[in-house]
Parts: sequence; C-alpha cells; structure tokens
Amino acid sequence: MMHETGESYTSIVAVKPPNNDAGATPVSAEAGEPRGVPAWNLQRDAKIRAQIRATLHTRLLRVRQKAETDKQVQFTTLWHHVYEPDRLAETFFRLRKDGAVGVDRVDWQTYAANLEANIRALSARLKRGAYHAKPVRRAYILKMDGTRRPLGITTLEDKLVQRTTAEVLSAIYETDFLDCSYGFRPGRGPHDALDRVTVSLEREKISWVLDIDIRAFFDSIDHEWLITFVQHRVTDSRVIRHLKKWLRAGVLEKGQVQVADYGSPQGGSISPLMANIYLHYALDKWAMVWKREHATGEMRLVRFADDVVVGFQSRKDAEQFQAALRVRLARFHLELHPEKTRLIEFGRFAAANRRARGEHGSPATFDYLGFTHSCCTTSTGHFCVLRTTRRKKVQAKIQEIALELRHRISDSVPLVGTWLRQVLQGHYQYYGVPYNMDALRAFRDEVVRRWKRVLSRRSQLGYVTWERMNRLVKRWIPKPKLTHPFPNQRLIV
Repeated sequence: MMHETGESYTSIVAVKPPNNDAGATPVSAEAGEPRGVPAWNLQRDAKIRAQIRATLHTRLLRVRQKAETDKQVQFTTLWHHVYEPDRLAETFFRLRKDGAVGVDRVDWQTYAANLEANIRALSARLKRGAYHAKPVRRAYILKMDGTRRPLGITTLEDKLVQRTTAEVLSAIYETDFLDCSYGFRPGRGPHDALDRVTVSLEREKISWVLDIDIRAFFDSIDHEWLITFVQHRVTDSRVIRHLKKWLRAGVLEKGQVQVADYGSPQGGSISPLMANIYLHYALDKWAMVWKREHATGEMRLVRFADDVVVGFQSRKDAEQFQAALRVRLARFHLELHPEKTRLIEFGRFAAANRRARGEHGSPATFDYLGFTHSCCTTSTGHFCVLRTTRRKKVQAKIQEIALELRHRISDSVPLVGTWLRQVLQGHYQYYGVPYNMDALRAFRDEVVRRWKRVLSRRSQLGYVTWERMNRLVKRWIPKPKLTHPFPNQRLIV
C-alpha cells in the first residue's frame, strides 16, 4: 500500500495469537510475526501482483478522469506516479527479456538478479533528482530502398523509466488525441487504421487521396516545440526536466556522443508518445480546423505515427490542403518528402472519371502500412478496395528468409521447419486480409522453393525430390489463412 506521494506504508499485518489456554502465559516461540511487503522477485505471488496492478491502475484512472472532464487543466504533480517502486517493478516485468542492451551492457537477467535492491535504488534516485539518462547506442536496420534506418537502443533503466513515464502521460493524452490517430496507442493498431482508410474509400465520397510522407520525421522533431506542446497539459517541472534529459542524452556512435537540438531516437520507449504529441498539435488539430473552415467537400485523415493518408472529395481541396500543410509543417521544422508525397485520383468514381476524360488504364495505387491499395470491383459490380501485400515487403522478407536458411543449412529439418512455421504464421497474422489470399499463397510457395533449394545443397547426393518436399511441407508449412475480417465488420464491432 502506498501514500499518494508514492512512499510505502509501514507493514501492518494481523498477528495470529499462539495456541494457549485462556489466561496462560504466551509462548514466544508460537507468537506470530508480522510480514513485510513481498520482495519484487521473479517468483512473486500472482495474486499479490494482480492486487498491486489494480491499485496502480486505479490511481492513473483518477488522472485520466480529471484530464477527460477538464480539457484545460494542467497537471503539476505527476512524477510521484513514476517513481513508485511497485509501478517500476510492474513495468520491469513487461519489458522484453531478450531486448538489446544499451551502452552499459546490462540485460534483463542481470538486472533481475538483484531486482528489489535495483528498483529501490532507482526509485530513490528518481525521487531526489539524482537520476541521469545515459546516451543512446546507435544501430541501423536496412530499409527496402537500400538506405539504413537509424535506431536508438536505450539502457535497461532508461527504458524502464521511459516506459513508466509514458504510461503515466498516456493517461492524460489518450483523452486528448483525436480519433484519426492510430499509431502506438492502447487498443489501436495498424489494421484499425487500414480498416478506417478502406471503409472511407468504399463508403464515403472520396475521389482523391493525398499520400503524405514526412521526411526523416523522428530526426526532425524540434525539442523546444515538443516541450511547449507537453506543457499545454503537464507543468510538473520534474517530468519536464526528465524529458529534456532523454532528448539531450545524445547518441553514441563510433565512440563519440553526439547531441543535437532536433530528433527523438527511434527505439526509445517514450519516443512513440512524444511523436504522437508532436503531430497531435502540429498536424491533427490543425487539420480538423482546416477541414471545418476551408474544405468544401468530404475529407478524411488517418494517421499511424508519421504515416498519413488524407482523402478528399474535391481535387481543389486536396491541392489547397497540401499547400497549406507544407507551410504548417515548416513552422515546426518538418518537411514533406517531395518524391514520396503524392496526390492521386482514387475511389468509387475514379475509374468513371478517367473514362469520361478519355484516359485509359486503371486508377493509380498507393501504399500504406505494408499494403498496396488499388481500385477494384466485386463479382456483383460493387466498388471495393483491393489490399495486397506490398511487393517490396514480400521481396525483402523472402531475401531475409533465404539468408537465414543458408545460415541454418546444417540444422535439422525439424528445427528449421519449426522456425519456418512461426515465420509464416506471423506473416499470415498481419497480411491475412480479405482479397489477399493469392499473395499469401505466392509467398508460401516461394518460401517452399527456397527451403527445397537449401536442403538440396546440404550434400552432393542430397537432392530433395518434390515427393519428399511435399511431405515436409505437409508436416511443417502451414497453409495460408485469412486472420482479419472485412473492414466494415470490425468498425461496426
């Protein structure tokens, strides 16, 4: 049990009396002893953990209710929710055990070996202001266009405090974020954004799609503007001070720490929330005002982090919005990518409008969250949006699987088969949307061919026939399946 300041009450537990006759002198050996609060070890009783989690949730619920009822209130005391030892411990157990290590090389297992002492020490440093953020270790992942995407790997303690802080701040900002925002929010995911886009294109009077790409968004976030946006709702100086610490911690690359006035490292636990807050004020709220004051027809904005799609009924509205958006983003040190930002004709009336102008071919397509969206008609003649796996995504995944298969060339068939089954099931889980079955089958067939090729190269006499390969496929390779309902069904639910 905790004070509102986050400090623990003294342990008070009912004492069991000794089994003596009435009036007899108590036997000290039988006298019960009060027990302290259980330690935060890996074997902690599940019931106790559940009770603590419920208590912590109740405290944040009061913050959320206050933020929801009063949109102008500013929160001046929030930091005690962050350094609560119980909250830090609960957050620790939700961290990935196999997560990459930061500059201090401390992993989950090492920290857990002395968890109670580590949590108490961290809580004390956070309370008295002695906590210091460590630099972020730079890592890169290869993008589909051949360039490298920079990632920031934080230390375990920074990750722990950032995630706890994000949980506390989310209780406020989840009441402020608009319905058009889907990225990195509880209860929302990429398929919710995809469904919203599809239903809008199929049911609403959308004829033009503005596919927006913000150039190097996470590297372009202005720290001063971000802090200004946060202070609209949070004025707790300790929260602001620690946000600045993380933004100014710098990036360790090639033995040198580089500090910049812009950017929030991708990979940090608090970066997604900071990105949502930044675009909430820089884009979402402004777009809704622009829609109300300037749009002459229907308009629909869907944003997943920095991936934005805006649908318009009128081409004039789309062009005016694009011009105004370019000016708006420049104010906050953001820029539209000149090549990846496109305005295309798309929707129920796109094909008919093209024919009326004497243009040939199908309407243009656009990519969003891993799917290529194109105009199509059902067997009954109704318009629908065809969503297929993006070609570059498939090619990149096939190359990744082929490389891993070559590394596993000496592994046993059951070991590789188990791994391939997990890979395919994960692929079906994301890309198993209606009308995408052909792409799923093609992906599965290509994986089978790559596996057969590797198995045949294990030895000079190890050629694998298709008869044997079909038996392996039946045993290890799952068939494609649709894992998502039609978009309108999910939105109705």
